[in-house]
Amino acid sequence: MTRTQITVFVLVAFVALVLGLTVHKVLNGRSQGDTAALIDAGIILLPQSRSLPALSLIDQDGRPVAVDQLKDKWSLLFFGYTFCPDICPTTLAQLRELQALLPEAARQQLQVILVSIDPQRDTPQQLKQYLGYFDPTFQGLTGELLSIQKLANAVSIPFIPGDTTKENYTVDHSGNLVIIGPDGRQRGFIRAPLNNQKLKEQLPGLLTGEG
Repeated sequence: MTRTQITVFVLVAFVALVLGLTVHKVLNGRSQGDTAALIDAGIILLPQSRSLPALSLIDQDGRPVAVDQLKDKWSLLFFGYTFCPDICPTTLAQLRELQALLPEAARQQLQVILVSIDPQRDTPQQLKQYLGYFDPTFQGLTGELLSIQKLANAVSIPFIPGDTTKENYTVDHSGNLVIIGPDGRQRGFIRAPLNNQKLKEQLPGLLTGEG
């Protein structure tokens, strides 16, 4: 799959989601106006939540994490890697800024998780050091490439694995974020590029208004 094919795939997926939202005028108790404001901020909620695959990855401290058990808080999953030259450091810096803009109640309900799409280089130690440059509360997940691909496909965030035979290889991927609810199910996406000024207005209601 080429970068162009990935872009087309993501665009088609989002068009389908927007059409689904149009059909469902009220989603989780929200009015059309509320839904329109979310979409304007780049937040696309699914008409129906999705379960995550039952698989295990390793966090930045070397501990196993069952991805279908990411519960009790809202999670923003970003599929990236520590050797990324552009999208990843920019997105993580924006997420650090966004957390600072959120009210304390909303901030306490949110966790940011970087899922590595370059497990060959991204060891738990590498993830921990890298994320520490941005925010020590950010979490990282790595593991077997097939497991990471299975998770990425399940949440509709495709990526092209890097050619590990080449030095300084890169990995093509999306900058979109995955929204996981406190029930451990995927609730939607946040489109890239992030608009923190709009997100700071819309995320608090989502994070504190649902269980």
